[in-house]
This record gives sequence, structure tokens and C-alpha cells, in this order.
Amino acid sequence: MDNAELKMQKTIESLETRLLNIRAGRANPAMLNGINAVYYGTPTPIQSLANITVPEARSLMIKPFDRSTLKDIERAINEANLGITPVNNGEMIILTVPELTEEKRRDYVKQAKATCEEARVALRNIRQDANNEIKKSEMPEDEQKMYLEEIQDLINTYNKKIDDIFKDKETELMRV
Repeated sequence: MDNAELKMQKTIESLETRLLNIRAGRANPAMLNGINAVYYGTPTPIQSLANITVPEARSLMIKPFDRSTLKDIERAINEANLGITPVNNGEMIILTVPELTEEKRRDYVKQAKATCEEARVALRNIRQDANNEIKKSEMPEDEQKMYLEEIQDLINTYNKKIDDIFKDKETELMRV
């Protein structure tokens, strides 16, 4: 039971992290998560190479610790296909997040919905594994039934959390 709940919590955390990467027309340093710049031949996360700040709601400033990495960071952002063109002024890179169109917002909502559905599938797999373990155990039938019901209650709770997370993300994305 505890193992299943722990896995479900990790699934929710993973979902929240993945939803951070779906942008809502506002600048967010999490947009750069997973983007690596080549630094002395080694792929390195941009967060390790520079300070990332949000001076305005729709712009990000990336100020590298070492100015020689400016071109590498700019190249990595271009290759990441964020849909944002970096502006290099010689000292820092400025990313201006464009205003989202209605169509783009709907695409992002679809993407968020698909991500939430993947999390639901992961929860169902966790439930299936837990149910199989309970059924294989040597405990009495009424005790097995009790544990199976507890697992179902747990999955219902976590599915509700996913629904709430999706609704919050949808309202964030559709807000103009």
C-alpha cells in the first residue's frame, strides 16, 4: 500500500513538472529545463551556465557566468525549437515570449490533456501492480478485498488530483 501511494505521489510530481514546460504566454525559467548547451565538449544544463531572470512578464534574461558561453547557449535555445528567437546583445540573451493566439492556446490545452492522460495511465499501471501483489499474497480473502478497496480509493483520490491540476492549467492557458 505504502509503495503504491509513493509511486502515485511521484507520478503527480512528474506530471506537475511536465506541465511547467507547457507555457502560458508568460516567461518562466522552467521553459529552459532540459535544454543543454555544449560547454567544453560536455552537454550542460543552461541553469548551470547562467543566471536566468524574469524582468517582465513576457521576457527572460539569461546572463552567463562566463561570457564565452553566450554563443553556445544561444545555439542550444535555437536548436530546442521553443518558438522563441533569442536576442544576443553581447552580455546576455533576451528571450521575448510572444503573445499566444487562440489556436495556439487550444493546442497547449490539448498537449496538457494528453500529459494528464499519460499520468492516469501510469496510475492505472501502479494500481494493477498493487492489485496483483495483493492477489498473490497468502492473506485471507476478506483482507485482500479490503486492501483492493483501499487501492481503488487511493486511485480515485489521485485521479481527482490530476483533474484539479488539469483544470488549473487549462484556466492558466486560456487566460488572455
